[in-house]
Amino acid sequence: MRNMQNGSCLCGKVKFEIEGTFESFYLCHCKYCQKDTGSAHAANLFSTTANLVWLCGKDNIQTFNLPSTRHSKSFCKDCGSAVPSLQMEGKLLATPAGSLDNELDVLPIAHIFYSSKSSWENNLEKIKKFEKYPE
Repeated sequence: MRNMQNGSCLCGKVKFEIEGTFESFYLCHCKYCQKDTGSAHAANLFSTTANLVWLCGKDNIQTFNLPSTRHSKSFCKDCGSAVPSLQMEGKLLATPAGSLDNELDVLPIAHIFYSSKSSWENNLEKIKKFEKYPE
């Protein structure tokens, strides 16, 4: 993967860059990730060595830590978009893959908490595909 990634939130008030490499890329199907993404899973990249630099909007970020768990989510206060966060007392950078503006050149390495996956995820490759919103 490239050593420099740029990212932002949906409204553009938060912008960042990450220099370094990601050691892992997981699709997490736990119930917490389903709730905080509103989807089947979260797609997160992790690094213990990459450097996160906030280009703008650092004051616009809020972090929610689910009590009595290790689950944490940082997001833009205006648009709600997930943004990177430092976790485990700053030892781990967790980056939502969708927050990156650059095209990723790696694939996820694993599904995690797969036993918690939603039943409607089965056979998704068989459903219709549209290039844009269907009419």
